[in-house]
Amino acid sequence: MRVLHLDSNHPLLIEQFDDLGFVNDQNYSSSKAEIEEIIHKYDGIIVRSRLPIDRVLLDKALNLKFIGRLGAGLENIDVDYARGKDIFLAAAPEGNRNAVGEQCLGMILNLLQKANKADREVRQGQWDREGNRGEELDGKVVGIIGYGNTGKAFARKLSGFDVEVICYDIIGGVGDEYARQVGMMEIFQKSEVLSLHVPETSETVGMINSDYLSSFQKDIWLLNTARCKCVVSNDLVSALRSKKVKGAALDVLEYEKSSFETLFDNSEMPSEFEYLINANNVVLSPHVAGWTIESKIKLAQTVADKIRERFC
Repeated sequence: MRVLHLDSNHPLLIEQFDDLGFVNDQNYSSSKAEIEEIIHKYDGIIVRSRLPIDRVLLDKALNLKFIGRLGAGLENIDVDYARGKDIFLAAAPEGNRNAVGEQCLGMILNLLQKANKADREVRQGQWDREGNRGEELDGKVVGIIGYGNTGKAFARKLSGFDVEVICYDIIGGVGDEYARQVGMMEIFQKSEVLSLHVPETSETVGMINSDYLSSFQKDIWLLNTARCKCVVSNDLVSALRSKKVKGAALDVLEYEKSSFETLFDNSEMPSEFEYLINANNVVLSPHVAGWTIESKIKLAQTVADKIRERFC
């Protein structure tokens, strides 16, 4: 097996492939066109999100047997076309689920307790105790949209709190002891905290818009550690202004590039983003919910294990 690594990852992946007798080539800078010229030489490729693995590239990958994706989502891969060519897809949603669950818990506690706002004010010499009186998570209803690996991980983290956790998923029968599966009507009626854990698909792009947010019976706190295009930023800002959304924690932003490595396609800052970075009730992070020291190891190990099991 000859494997092309298109993104840097934990060295254990290459080390374990070496032990299996694979030949590992690393190419972290060539353009997609340049990769297309050499991809026919390889039996496997390892990617994160730097390049799209589309039909053009797959048609040139004449000997490709597997694609390893160091992450949960597969939106940068033409999955149906790859599977039609009998290419094995090894994603690693198990690898960073705990990291995402912990990030979600930290973000909602940060929002409810106004931790970022209080920190900034104290650093500026302000001592406003009443203005930083927070809310408790206990007693609230948490709605989780998408109950796969990361949704379940967040629900497990919530099991130490006195909360009701409900979940919605397009797949039936995924509820467990940590969350009761319900229909969207109950999500809209009961949720006070809403956390997104969905992939990027034609159904989820732009899903969180004005109509969706106005459907909630109660004002909500919103968490998005899923995919940037699921939330329409302009509609979220409108909901924050009207206080329909009481606060938002966003690990992903509509403006980030598909590689996840940089933010804007140009130097102009969108007005909605300017609002978000100045809002006291918004917590932002640079797409790092699943980006821990431990998850880097787990992601690589998960992909290595799946490919070993399939081909060795």
